Amino acid sequence: MKNRIVYSFILFFCFTSFIVAKQDKYIKHTVGQGETITQIAQKYKVTPYDIYKLNPDSQNGIQLNSVLLIPSNGSAFIASNTKAQTATKVSAQVGPAKKATTHLVQPKETLFSLSRMYNVSVESIREANVELLKNGLQIGQNVVIPASDGTSSVVAETVKSTPKQEVKEAPKPTPKPQVISTNSETKYHVIAPKETKFGISKMYGMTIQELEQLNPEIANGFPIGLKLVVSGNVIPQNSSTPSKAIIASNSSEYSTKRYLEEYVVRPNETIYSISRDYGISEQELVYLNPELKKALKLGMILRVPKGQKKETIVKEKLDLTKSLKTDKKKNLIMLLPFNVSKIQGDTVNSTEARLKKDKFLNLTLDFYSGALMAIDSAKTLGLNIDVKIFDSQETKNSSGLGELVTENNFGNADAIIGPFYQSNVEKLAEWLGNSRTPIISPLSKEYGKSYPNLYQSLPSEDKMRNAMFDYMRSKDGNIVAVIDSKKQSIYDYFSKNQPDVKIIGLSEKGTLVQDSLSIRLSRTKLNYVVLVTEKTSMILNSTNIMQKLKADYQIQMAILEYNETLDFEEVKLASLTNLNMMYPSISKPNDSETNTSFENSYKKQNNVFPNQFAVRGFDVTFDTLLRLSQEKSFEETIQTASTEYVENKFDYDQTESGGYKNNGVFVLYYDTDLTIKVAQ
Repeated sequence: MKNRIVYSFILFFCFTSFIVAKQDKYIKHTVGQGETITQIAQKYKVTPYDIYKLNPDSQNGIQLNSVLLIPSNGSAFIASNTKAQTATKVSAQVGPAKKATTHLVQPKETLFSLSRMYNVSVESIREANVELLKNGLQIGQNVVIPASDGTSSVVAETVKSTPKQEVKEAPKPTPKPQVISTNSETKYHVIAPKETKFGISKMYGMTIQELEQLNPEIANGFPIGLKLVVSGNVIPQNSSTPSKAIIASNSSEYSTKRYLEEYVVRPNETIYSISRDYGISEQELVYLNPELKKALKLGMILRVPKGQKKETIVKEKLDLTKSLKTDKKKNLIMLLPFNVSKIQGDTVNSTEARLKKDKFLNLTLDFYSGALMAIDSAKTLGLNIDVKIFDSQETKNSSGLGELVTENNFGNADAIIGPFYQSNVEKLAEWLGNSRTPIISPLSKEYGKSYPNLYQSLPSEDKMRNAMFDYMRSKDGNIVAVIDSKKQSIYDYFSKNQPDVKIIGLSEKGTLVQDSLSIRLSRTKLNYVVLVTEKTSMILNSTNIMQKLKADYQIQMAILEYNETLDFEEVKLASLTNLNMMYPSISKPNDSETNTSFENSYKKQNNVFPNQFAVRGFDVTFDTLLRLSQEKSFEETIQTASTEYVENKFDYDQTESGGYKNNGVFVLYYDTDLTIKVAQ
C-alpha cells in the first residue's frame, strides 16, 4: 500500500508559483467581502494613512467591490530583522477634521491602532464609548469614533527593503531582561524569557493597556526578543525571575489598591486557571499570595492584578460542516517530509526495504494518506479550496524550507500545515510573520518560541497534566501522589504547580507503605491516587495496596502520561480496571457510526485500517479545511469554536507570548468491562 503512495506521490508531485503584477506608481485593489482598511494595508505592506491619502472617501467607510488605489512603495508598520532593511520614524499630518463615525472592530485591532487610523486620541475614543469599553475592546463592537480636530499626528515607520527577501535564522532569545535607554526620554525594553505583560507594565509604572497602546504588535502576541517602547522610571532588574525583583523592589506599591484587588477562589479553580485568567505566571500569583505554597482552597481570598482579569470566552463545540461558505477560493499548503530525493538517490536500499526500516517515512506516509482522505471529503462537501503539497525535505536539524520559501509565494496561502519538526515550523512562522499566514504544527509535542501565526495542534505536556488535575478538582476529589524517589523533575512540577497535592512518603527501600497512604485518604470523598513511576516492582506494590484499601475508601488510580511499563505481563489488566486507572490523552476511543464509516473507507482505499497517524492526518487537515471555509476568518474560528472529529479535539487558546496552543485533551479511564471510556 505504501509503495503505491510513494510512486503516486512522485508521479503527481509538482511545484507552482504565483506572481503578483505591480504597476509603477500604484496598485488597484477591489474590496472583498469583510475586508477592512487595516487588513488591506497589512496585505500590501502600507499604512492605513497611505490608503486614505489616495482615497479620501474611504475614511467614511469602504464598500464591497469598490476599487482602492494602493501605493506600490508605501510606508509599512512591519518590524524587520534583516540587514538589508532600515527603518526611520516620520510624522504625517491628517487632513481636514471629519465628522463622528462608527467603526466595526476587527481582529487584532486595539484602541491605539484605531487612534492612529482615525487621527484621534485614545482618550477621546474611550470618552465616546464609556459603557461599551468597560470590559475592553472586543471583536465585532461598533465603536463611536469622535470627530478629529485635525491636529494629531500619525507616527509611522517607513521601511526601505531590497527587492529580494532574505531568509535568515531566527534571532536567539535574549537570556536576560534588557533595558535600552536613548539620549531622549524614550526608553525601550527587550522581552526576556518568562516575562509577562503584567510584570513589564508594573516595572515601568503603567497598565497593560498602556503598554499595548505603545506597542500594538503585542495585542495578540508577546514574543521573546521583541523590543518594546516603554515609559516611566526604570526599576533595576537583577533577578532571572522578573516579577519577584519588581515586587520586592517596591512591595509597598504592590500592596496598594492602585495595582491589586481581591479575588475569591471559586469551585474547580486551580492556580493555573487563575493565573491564566489574569495574564500572569503561576510563580507571580504564588509570590503575591505566599499562602498558596500550602494549598489553594475554595473561598480563599487572593491578591490579583487590578482590572486585568480576561473575559472568559465560552467556546461552543461546533459542527463546521453546517456553516460552510464557499464563494471565495482558499489556498492550503501542506509541507510533508517525504524526502523524495533521498529515496531516489538511495542505491543500496530498494523502496520496499526503505519502508521496512524508515519509521519516519512510514509516519509521514500514514499522515499523508489520512490527509488525502480529508481532501476527498472536502471535495464531497463542495469546498472551494486549492491544496498544494510540497516536500519539506526535512530532518530534525535541517530542511529544504529556505529554497521553498524563496521560490514560492507562501505568504499568499490562507493556511499552511507543517513542517513536522518544531524547529522548522518555528522558522517558517517567523519568516511568514508579516503576512500573518496561519502555520499549523501537526505533530510536534515540543514547544519553543511562540509566534502570533503559529498554531500548536498537539497539546503540551503541561496541558495534559493540567487537564487531569482540573478534572479531579472539578469532582471535589482528595488528590494524593505516590512518586518514584528518582523523579526529581516531577517533584519540582508538583511543588511549583500543584502545591496542594499531598505527596506520600516512601520507605527507605523506595516502596509505598500502606499506613502512609491510608492516613492521607478521605472517607467522605473520592480519593485520586496519582502514581508516577516506571518501575514494575513499585507499580505492583502500589496497586496491590490501593486494591486492599478499596474496602474502606473510594480510590481511583491516575497517571500523568503514557507508561509502557503498564503493558508488561506482570501488571495485570484486572488490577488497572479494578482501580479505574485514569490518564490524559490527545485522542479518544470512537465506535460511532461516523468513525466506522471513516475506517471502512480508509481500508477500501489502502487495504489496511488507519493507525493513529493516519487518523491524525485526517483530523488536522479536515479541521483546517473547514475553518478556512467559514464566514469568519480562520483566526476568529480558532477563538470562538472548538471542534472534534474522528479521534482528535481542537480547542485553541491564545498564549500570553503569542500564538495558539491546543487544549484538546481527553481524560480517559479503564472501565470494569475492560473497555476504555471518556471521563471528560
